[in-house]
Amino acid sequence: MTNQTHASTTASTWPVILLLALAAFASSSAFRICDPLLPVLALEFNVRTAQTSGAVTYFAIAYGVMQFFYGPVGDRYGKFRVLTLATFGCAVGSVLVASAPTLEQLEVGRFISGATAAGIIPLSMAWIGDHVPYEQRQATLARYLLGSISGLAIGQFLGGVFADTVGWRWAFVFLAVVYLVVGTLLFSRRRRVFEVPTNREQGARLLTPLLEAVSTPWARLVLLIVCLEGLLVFGPLAFVPAFLHERQGLAVAWSGGIGGLFAVGALIYVFYAGKFVRRFGEYRLAVFGGLTMALSFAVYFFSSTWYWGVLASVLSGLGYYLLHAVLQTHATQMAPTNRGTAVALFASFLFFGQAVGVTLAAVVVDRFGLAAVFPIGILGLPTLALVFAWHLKKRQATHAQVDRTH
Repeated sequence: MTNQTHASTTASTWPVILLLALAAFASSSAFRICDPLLPVLALEFNVRTAQTSGAVTYFAIAYGVMQFFYGPVGDRYGKFRVLTLATFGCAVGSVLVASAPTLEQLEVGRFISGATAAGIIPLSMAWIGDHVPYEQRQATLARYLLGSISGLAIGQFLGGVFADTVGWRWAFVFLAVVYLVVGTLLFSRRRRVFEVPTNREQGARLLTPLLEAVSTPWARLVLLIVCLEGLLVFGPLAFVPAFLHERQGLAVAWSGGIGGLFAVGALIYVFYAGKFVRRFGEYRLAVFGGLTMALSFAVYFFSSTWYWGVLASVLSGLGYYLLHAVLQTHATQMAPTNRGTAVALFASFLFFGQAVGVTLAAVVVDRFGLAAVFPIGILGLPTLALVFAWHLKKRQATHAQVDRTH
């Protein structure tokens, strides 16, 4: 990025990041709002709890698949412009869910919601990657994540609150209103946001940026790890509110609220991200993240009272972001000239993993009960983190050796 570009964006970068965080808040709320509603939807549509998991998986599948569209389009036409339009599309999907007379139509609305929400967080991260130097990027992304983390917590909590009060459909009316307000704020800022879209002739060849994003072994490893991360983390987490509701007899709002404390752990990471990075480095952060997530699932599994669920939820959020933030930062460097495509592809693999994870977890729940989902993460997450950390340490050593020779 040239000095002129830096000068043009300095005054406007942080206000724009705040708006992007608000958009991320709405998107993340939609992402988790159905978790505490699964038992309620089962009663509403007269099906088993596991059968309602489509409300989560269809959103995730659409979110993942559409990254292949939003990444190249964002690079071609402008990331801020595309994500602004996507925010308005999310409002339409939420209205469809709120008015759905059948479970099948609700799943269609969730699919549309996921397909449009797919254009918000990854393109926001890519825009930040375009405007923030690498040495400041992880801390900046951590601050930006306040929006998405707040959405994760409030989405689960509000889903339960609406279900226990005026009805679950009003949760999606609320989402539609939030999307419209945030979309309007973003639209009003469109003429003051600096960005240079990719050359349109190059952007017309959609496979070119996708191939560039996966052209190195390291990029392919990052994508594989984040896919498995999504499977191992969010498969079990989707059933945490139902688990607390069933095992502890908590009201849906309370079980959703405890599950939403995932965000408290994430906020601990956000506020101390700079210190964590300086003190431990990326290698140790990845290892600590996997171990902390495994510990959180063990606490859920062995808990005898809901108090332990509070601790487990906080630990799950902290552990997830310790590992995920390292992956996320490397995703912004996979293809710097097509950053929107690279980050969107990263998100695609994350949400594909989540969709597979929730589907597999639903099968496990149907056959063995809600508690059976946690051993998957207890065993899988430390292994995944150690494998990634080993490759990361090897890569850092190679780069250090190259730097010494030059």
